[in-house]
Amino acid sequence: QVQLVESGGGSVQAGGSLRLSCVVSGYTNSRDYMGWFRQAPGKEREGVAIISPTSFATYADSVKGRFTISQDNAKNTLYLQMNALKPEDTATYYCAAGSGRWTMTASWYNYWGQGTQVIVSS
Repeated sequence: QVQLVESGGGSVQAGGSLRLSCVVSGYTNSRDYMGWFRQAPGKEREGVAIISPTSFATYADSVKGRFTISQDNAKNTLYLQMNALKPEDTATYYCAAGSGRWTMTASWYNYWGQGTQVIVSS
């Protein structure tokens, strides 16, 4: 049974930083891509950053230069370091796994965490 458990969300002021973690268990396909997505109230889920098994990464334009995705395979953990946070970054953040395609389209990912909320105040 595949489980993804996020942590690290919270409330910060604009300009602050947060580090999200996602512990993955029960998932053995090391060739698939993983990523972070977010969903703000009333909006569709959008891709934030994705990472390959070799740690090649790509980012949404809105977070480029501020967010960094990384992974620790020994700990089965995916991270999202978020710096210079803006109020528009406020959303529930989800980690996802199991995409055989290099894409930020959420429907390609088979496994999802429960989400962790990030609130950025101005």
